Amino acid sequence: MIDYKLLEALATVIESGGFERAGLALGLSQSAVSQRIRTLEIRLGQPVLVRSPVLKATPAGQRLLNHVQQVQLLERDLSKSIPALSEPAARLRIALNADSLATWWSAAVGNFCADEALLLDLVIEDQDIGLRRMREGDVAACLCSSPQPVAGARCVPVGTMTYLPLATPDYVRRYFGGGFSEHTLQHAPAIVFGPNDQLQHRFLAQCGYHGTFPHHLCPSSEGFVKLALAGMGYGMIPEMQARPEIAAGRLISIAPGQTLEVRLYWHFWRHGGGVMDRLTQALQTAETFDSR
Repeated sequence: MIDYKLLEALATVIESGGFERAGLALGLSQSAVSQRIRTLEIRLGQPVLVRSPVLKATPAGQRLLNHVQQVQLLERDLSKSIPALSEPAARLRIALNADSLATWWSAAVGNFCADEALLLDLVIEDQDIGLRRMREGDVAACLCSSPQPVAGARCVPVGTMTYLPLATPDYVRRYFGGGFSEHTLQHAPAIVFGPNDQLQHRFLAQCGYHGTFPHHLCPSSEGFVKLALAGMGYGMIPEMQARPEIAAGRLISIAPGQTLEVRLYWHFWRHGGGVMDRLTQALQTAETFDSR
């Protein structure tokens, strides 16, 4: 039988990003946490952590993390019928994209988390790669643009986000005064969320352009909009986030009528229990997207 204290130590080390912080979270010394990990590895006959150059789970450790997160969700359901088992609050680790967090996510889950006494541990990832976190066993669920579920998980569509290529009127006059063309796209600075962000590339490919372009990197959804407002570049901004700026005329499209529609999918473990089913229902019924 698996010793869940050992699995708890593994999960906490990964979530905390280190042995010392894991010890603080568990109320143990750093050496005690290390001993639990060593005991787990001895029992398995193989390592569960790669300690250098970056702390991460091995393939075996990832499978154990997947398992322990599912067990935690099932225990959450059990505590509903046996209150004595309840802890002050349960915690759920979820990967999602920054744009969702900056726009519709809070309204969709706020009441649910309050009613369920549920705490969220949110991991910000670009929507194109968030599913990797589930494959690695680092999260119990994720919101991303991939419709392909990982083994043992379910995938349901939850909505579509509309992105617009926005910049200030002065910027548009400076770089696109002569029109939207391959030449202007080669020289007009863009704003990209991060090295894994493919929204800009997808939009330009949709417009028939597949070349390179100068760009700033800004890994902040709010900062992204501020850079655009400062005239530093154009960027793919969620329409719902940009509405006030569009209405005030501070941001306009570099390609009027052109949008990028990104379908988002909610991935979660099949054996996540009732709390995951209820959260999924809350996301599917939330009236927060541009379109459904």
